[in-house]
Amino acid sequence: MRAFGNPRLVFTMAMSVLAFLYAPILVMMIFSFNDSTYTGLPFNGFTLHWYRELFSDQQMLFSIWNSIYVAIGVVIISATFGVPAAIALDRFEFPGKGVFRRIVMLPIVLPGIITGVALLGFYLTIHFRLSLHTIMLGQGTGLMCVTITEVFARLQQLGRSQTEAAVNLGANEWEVFRHVTLPGIRSALFGAMLIVFSVSFDEIAVTFLLTGRENTLPMTLWSLLRREVTPEVNAVASLVVVMSIILIVCGMYASRRQETSAGES
Repeated sequence: MRAFGNPRLVFTMAMSVLAFLYAPILVMMIFSFNDSTYTGLPFNGFTLHWYRELFSDQQMLFSIWNSIYVAIGVVIISATFGVPAAIALDRFEFPGKGVFRRIVMLPIVLPGIITGVALLGFYLTIHFRLSLHTIMLGQGTGLMCVTITEVFARLQQLGRSQTEAAVNLGANEWEVFRHVTLPGIRSALFGAMLIVFSVSFDEIAVTFLLTGRENTLPMTLWSLLRREVTPEVNAVASLVVVMSIILIVCGMYASRRQETSAGES
């Protein structure tokens, strides 16, 4: 820290950045307990009314389930196609490999609205009815790059010595994947799945363009914010933040545990 000057100044600047990023989330969580019909000041007192209201709101619960359903489907799609693609990039040489690696990263670079418009035009061309499954397919193809990137990076770290040793001992492709490759990429795959789930759960640009009659949580919140804002919105957003923190902590714990086990072995 001395290299950057006064340590107190550096610490103050770091805390200011953290406060700028996370103070609004903290305020939102505090006002989810506000005994008032408004989301702002004054704070009239502590209450759990808005959380009880949330769990009795069938529309909100239904949209939460829709978001979970879509996110699970997106995770399955991204893992099913992303892992083989990452393995192919790591093990095989084929024409256009460099171009393929760059194309895979396009969904991260392109704005979500562009991806949504392109997919909407495609679905309308083939007369595919918009539903939760179109959202799932759209997000799955876009977030597949997360799984490919994370798994490919881990495969590059592992190298090919263990894989080649297993092949020399007579293992087939499935046995190599099950006993060598999968244990090696497990933590990276799990982390990628958590990222994909979190991004899919609150994604709105692609969802807005590809949704049918059933709304996900971001779409329900968007419609509520356009009509009226009550602390119930703060309550559901607070629960989403808490669940996201739990998922991140679980992912970090699982990753460190696997790395520790690998180091001991």
